[in-house]
Amino acid sequence: MRTLFSPLEHALDVFREGARLKTLLAGVEATEFCVKAAEIVSETFREGRKVLLLGNGGSASDAQHIAAEWTGRLLNDRKALPAIALTANSSDLTAIGNDYGFDHVFSRLVEAHGQEGDVLLGISTSGESPNVVNAILEARRLGLTSIGLTGKTGGGVAEQANLAFTVPSDHTGRIQECHISILHAICEIVDQTLFPDSGL
Repeated sequence: MRTLFSPLEHALDVFREGARLKTLLAGVEATEFCVKAAEIVSETFREGRKVLLLGNGGSASDAQHIAAEWTGRLLNDRKALPAIALTANSSDLTAIGNDYGFDHVFSRLVEAHGQEGDVLLGISTSGESPNVVNAILEARRLGLTSIGLTGKTGGGVAEQANLAFTVPSDHTGRIQECHISILHAICEIVDQTLFPDSGL
């Protein structure tokens, strides 16, 4: 006999699972990842280099969100920081996808915009997105440092990135919620590292 769907119970399950995963993030592995990623990004900005961000779907939104935190501001006024979301230009994405295939949309943009010493931040809830993995491989070829955020098994993103963290979940929505918390933590550490008088 099929159990009746309860919206209330489902909402509670979403919040409970989200809280469980956030509690896991407070452990050593995730916090050390945030510190190390922030160190890499801070040094990149300090040297006048940039961060390229990318992902698909909700992860594309996260890439654009975090790029905006750096080019705009997170909490307090400070110098604009050079960050580019490679997901934001529909003409780029459709032209490259049409001519070279969707698996190469990001690697082509990394080739166009990436320079040695830059950072690539690739986000993939599965860790298996071919266009994200190909972008990381292109970043390596050009001398960029790559940081990966994944979920599930980690996949090729976790295997190929210089630094990666895998959220221990198979649920896309819960993984994305953890990703944005991790990314906000990195942004706040970067701000406090580079602009200690900004008031964070």
